[in-house]
Amino acid sequence: MADSTSPRARVLVVGESWIKQTTHIKGFDHFVTVEYEEGAGVFLKSLTDANFEVTYIRAHEVSQRFPTTLEGLQLYDAIVLSDIGSNSFLLADETFLRSEVSINRLSLLADYVRGGGGLVKIGGYMSFTGIDGRARFGATPLADVLPVEMLPYDDRVELPEGLKPTVLEAGHAAIGETPSDWPILLGYNRTLPKKGATVIAQIGADPLVVVDEVGRGRVLTFASDVAPHWAPPEFMAWPHYAELWTSMVGWAAKSELVGAA
Repeated sequence: MADSTSPRARVLVVGESWIKQTTHIKGFDHFVTVEYEEGAGVFLKSLTDANFEVTYIRAHEVSQRFPTTLEGLQLYDAIVLSDIGSNSFLLADETFLRSEVSINRLSLLADYVRGGGGLVKIGGYMSFTGIDGRARFGATPLADVLPVEMLPYDDRVELPEGLKPTVLEAGHAAIGETPSDWPILLGYNRTLPKKGATVIAQIGADPLVVVDEVGRGRVLTFASDVAPHWAPPEFMAWPHYAELWTSMVGWAAKSELVGAA
């Protein structure tokens, strides 16, 4: 058995960062400011507080830091992709800038799952199909291992009035002991569950949390966001926010098996 100092699981989190360029126009004159922001702070703290060993790769770091070998991916029990499009994985610097052959990181990630790894795919404007169809994961090798089918066009459903999810599988290990009364969300990516996958929670008539086992691995999709704007203050301040995410990541990582004899 693992001792008390062993991490519950080793998790690689990718995405949830962005750079904003703002043009200020003041009469005849104008100037530009640039800001860097991250949205995963509360989520990452939830994992580390629950004794997950977390490595964080920001969106602009993927080309240089995301593993390019199966052995590199297998250092982690689960990998979380949140609000980052497929081009960040497919267009590595060596290919986009120098036209050199490089590994398909999403094909490698699919192999990692089939071989026993865990994957958590979180929604957002650059997830699943995404805004204007730009995330386009349905056209990548990762589509084969996800438990949902993706739409061939902009899949966002905006809910400015807010809508509470409905839990269909209360008590499932992937959501732990979180109560069935969840806070509102302000939007999500519309997907379709694959045959054989389990829809744990839905929002409106669409799946929100879907799980499946692929090969020897586990995959979970959460069709809304981990942070604003789709996850509003009510969701972020929910007393069960941390339990929900640590349960989902822990399920994908098979954390109950880490350190077992």
